[in-house]
Amino acid sequence: MLGLTLPIFGVVYLYYNSGNLSWELPALSTTVEITMLGLGVFLLLAQFLLYRKRFKRVFQTEDLHQKMTIYSQAALQRIHILTVSCLVDAAGLLLFKNPLFVVFFAVTLVFFSLAKPSPDRIIRTMKLSKSDGDLIRQASRPE
Repeated sequence: MLGLTLPIFGVVYLYYNSGNLSWELPALSTTVEITMLGLGVFLLLAQFLLYRKRFKRVFQTEDLHQKMTIYSQAALQRIHILTVSCLVDAAGLLLFKNPLFVVFFAVTLVFFSLAKPSPDRIIRTMKLSKSDGDLIRQASRPE
């Protein structure tokens, strides 16, 4: 998902910094700009809170398969929301040239980095036993 949004934002950012390109974009009201900034903040908060809420269900079961299902659904939902956040940030920067959208995009990249599931992160956050942790590590290695 990041591979899709990063080039889009990169092109918009280069357009924003170049100063000599003109795409003749329509002027939108300040209300729309504030709404997009608010949407960016809302998406960042929502992905964090929804992930935490779903992740807490991991500790309500002992079955590793069920834990991984809950974790994968929560992580996937988080990545989808972050992808939408990246697209909102790119559109906001393109339409309004407000540097706050660059800041929001940078924060979104940090969350993308934190959302990346790795075996060690899965084992640590789900507080798995040594045998379950070994099973996760073994499953993550290609044969």
